[in-house]
Amino acid sequence: MLWFDGRLTEGPVSFDLADRGLTLGDGVFDTALARRGRILFEAAHVARLAAATATLGFPMAPAHIAAAMISLAAEMGRVHPLAAIRTTVTRGSGPRGLSPPAEPRPVLWASAAPVGDALAFAPLTLHATGIRRNETSPAASLKTLGYLDAVLAAGAARAAGFDEALFRNTQGRVACAGTANLFAVLDAALVTPPLSDGVLPGILRAEILSRAQRLGLPTAERSFDLDALHAAEAVFLTNSLRGLAPVTAIDATAFASAGHPLVTALVDDLRGDFTP
Repeated sequence: MLWFDGRLTEGPVSFDLADRGLTLGDGVFDTALARRGRILFEAAHVARLAAATATLGFPMAPAHIAAAMISLAAEMGRVHPLAAIRTTVTRGSGPRGLSPPAEPRPVLWASAAPVGDALAFAPLTLHATGIRRNETSPAASLKTLGYLDAVLAAGAARAAGFDEALFRNTQGRVACAGTANLFAVLDAALVTPPLSDGVLPGILRAEILSRAQRLGLPTAERSFDLDALHAAEAVFLTNSLRGLAPVTAIDATAFASAGHPLVTALVDDLRGDFTP
């Protein structure tokens, strides 16, 4: 199911092959979970995508973004209790070369696909990749279309027998997974790398920090290296489709993350949002 040119469609749709999203990766996207026809954390998803387009100089009105998400979620909700809604905005077409058009005409489309209820809160394993997250890049804080590093790292992780790739930044600090933010329990506190370490400001990252504070759990945003992560009491990932995913291993180091009291408290608080 697609939303394109202001309406729902089964496709196919016509697409300009000169679109800069296709030729240069000049665009941003968002992935949200729809539960029973409604977008979880809808306002945060819409606001983040709208802010990203404005930052890059091809602003898309939040109302247009919301219309695509809501229409797809409602339609998918008729037959699927859980659905992934991906919304993409590009700068649109332009002349050859890197220079953006003086008056961009952004293009918005969205797609939807069913999601199994077994995905949320499922444990996974991580493999540290040698590919580094560039914390100096403005793109590090945006969900841009340039995901080749994550694609290659994910392939290598799977080939090595792991579920996801773990990225460090150019300074050797732990940053994130290929498609998720990372949290660790260090010194009895819930710690996550700061945004300045090349971390995407994830919707669930912010949600977990907020809920932890409400539950009285100690939190911190600070840098740490891979050795410190290997010594953590527990590790988990967060993203909009997985919710909170306990990490059972990072390479050869095993973790009993799912049973840690800080993790179980957060899972119990969050689970209701992800239950079909």
